[in-house]
Parts: sequence; C-alpha cells; structure tokens
Amino acid sequence: MDIFNLLVDVVNYPFRKLKSFIKKKLGWIGEPIILPYRGYGNHNQFFIRGRVIEDTGLSQPEEHDSLWQNLLAMIKRYSSSGISEVEVYAEFAGRVRRYTTDDDGFFIVNQIVEEGMIDDEDWQPIHFYMLKEGNVITESYGEILLTRKQAQYGVITDIDDTLLISHATNMRKKLRLMLFKNAKTRLPFDGVAAFYCALERGTSNSEDEKNFNPFFYVSSSEWNLYDLLADFCYHHNLPKGPFLLREVKINLKKIWKSGGGNHDHKLDKIRHILSLHEEREFILIGDSGQHDAEIYKQIVHEYPERIKTIYIRDVHPKRHDFVYNIAKELAEYDTRMLLVKDTEVAAIDAIKNGYLPPKALKGIVDEKTFNKHMASDFQMVFDRMVNQE
Repeated sequence: MDIFNLLVDVVNYPFRKLKSFIKKKLGWIGEPIILPYRGYGNHNQFFIRGRVIEDTGLSQPEEHDSLWQNLLAMIKRYSSSGISEVEVYAEFAGRVRRYTTDDDGFFIVNQIVEEGMIDDEDWQPIHFYMLKEGNVITESYGEILLTRKQAQYGVITDIDDTLLISHATNMRKKLRLMLFKNAKTRLPFDGVAAFYCALERGTSNSEDEKNFNPFFYVSSSEWNLYDLLADFCYHHNLPKGPFLLREVKINLKKIWKSGGGNHDHKLDKIRHILSLHEEREFILIGDSGQHDAEIYKQIVHEYPERIKTIYIRDVHPKRHDFVYNIAKELAEYDTRMLLVKDTEVAAIDAIKNGYLPPKALKGIVDEKTFNKHMASDFQMVFDRMVNQE
C-alpha cells in the first residue's frame, strides 16, 4: 500500500466508527444478516469466519441479468455496512459459544474439536444466530471442512487468472468483467472444472464419495466477493472448498484494485492450511500474472517436503522467463514447478505422476471443446448487450 492510500485509510477509519455509532444511536441500523464463510480444520481444531452486515437485498445472479443489474450487485457488495460490536452465537456439536463482531462486522470462531463431538462426515454444520430480548432475530448455517487422513493429497489454488478468467493485469478488461458480468456469465478457463474435479477424486474410485482430496481457494480478492466466487464455483461444477480471501477494502473507490496490491496475506493463509494438515502433501496451482510463483517458492523453502508439484498458468508473457527461472531454482529442492499454457498440459503431467487416472484426460478434453462453443456464444450476447445499453 502506498503512502497516499495509507493516509486515506487512516482518515477514513474514524469516520467509519462515527457512522456506525450514529446509526446505532438513532436506530438506523438496517436488518442484520449473518454471512458465514466456509471454515476448515482437522479433527482437533477448526476455524470459521463470518460477518454481520445490513441486508442490502443482494439477489441470486441470473444469466439474463442486464449490465446494470450486475453493476448494481457489485456496488451492493462493496457498499454493504458491517455491523460492529454485536453478539453472534455459534452452535457446533450441541455446544454454544458467543462472539462479538469487530469494527467491520467480522467474527472468527476458533474452536477445539473434542473426541466424540463430530460424526464421520467431512463437512460439518455450524449454526449461527443473533438474539434480541431472548428471541432469535436472524440466523444462518455454515459449513466446516474437517479433512480425512486418507486423502491422497490436498490442493491449494489461486482464483483470478488461474481458474477464473479475470485479466488481472489488464485494467480495462478486468473492470469490464468485474462490473458487468456475474457468477453465471463469467467463464472458467477451458477444461479447468473437469481437471479440478479429477484432482478432487484423485486415483480413488470415482463412485466412492468419501474418498476425496480437499481443495482450498486462496485469493487476493476481498471478502466482499465471497458470494460471487462461491456461486461461480457452484455454477461451473468446481470442487467445493473453503475460500481464504483478503480483508475488506476501506474505500469504495478501491474496488478497481480488487485482487491486486500486496499478496503477503496469501503466504500466511497457506502456512495456516499446512500447519493444520501436517500429515498431508499438497499440489499448488496459480498463474504467472501476479506473484503466485514467488509465494509458492517461499512455501517450498519453508516446507520442502510438503509440496508435490506446482502448476503455474502462463498468462503474462513478460514474466515467462522470470517464472521459468524460479522453476529451475525449485528443481534443486526436488519440487517441480511447471509453467503451462493449457489445462490439458497440466492434466497430462498429473496423469504421468500418478495424481490422476488416465481416463480423466477425456473429460478435460471434452469440457474444453464444449467451453469453446459456450465462450463464443456468451461473448456474442455480451457484446450485443454492451452495444444496446
């Protein structure tokens, strides 16, 4: 963050506090809703984050939504006010604990899992609610991924320009996608959904739903975009997993920098995932457009025996040689970093190294062919909407 933005943040901070204080005193706080984000952990400990905000009436996206409907939805995401210093109750495995939201409406549940508290399922439910005069005024349900020891490996993946076409290094294209498309009209890279689902299954029997490899989505996008990213993954049949995103931007005008800036928080989040899954090796997936290669290099230095392979999507020609040199350096640690232009290339490598069965390649190739036709149709419709509006 540069000095100007730091000064702006410092100046804005007391005004946010004052705004929240005045609205509370005058009774202007809108209807609260609890937004739980998917949590994760092991069979001894878990973490889950949530936020209490004023209900903005954000509706589910539809493929036929207009450009202005999509723009309004993005404005609602970034203009929603977190409600500070309110109590949220979390009920897990029959036990209730109370938490208080911070200045931006966030709360974090960090809980020990005792023997006998959970069943044998990987996803565990957690119930959140708020009380007023002893009555429940709002509630929601979250999920926590408690992974099994028999998983073949774990996968940690970036989002922007790794699985979701974002044009993070081209500001004009990035803004066009971010402001005028939604979870159902934005597109993944060709073959990525089939590739990720194959990695989730690994070489286990695809009919055995209990044997799956956990996915973790680590991104520099803000928590404001959680619903968009979760809806995108659901709509495009990507593996279900926790999202580890960036703290909310203070200024609405900073929306254009979403996904940019300092990426050190990704290092911390990946370290936390690895610390909670000490017995597991991981595959890392990212892109060359930002700093994934450098971040993953640092992770390999710190956990040299925990990283099986790194796949970097080659999306930025000017950084090709730089990333390639990192890959050569990591070879000294017996860690493979592959700079790939295409999902199919990564899939072939995964098959050669025993991460996937050979039959997985057909599904990836078939999806690529289908997506090319869909992408062409979507672009024609989108361009027509732009010209009309």
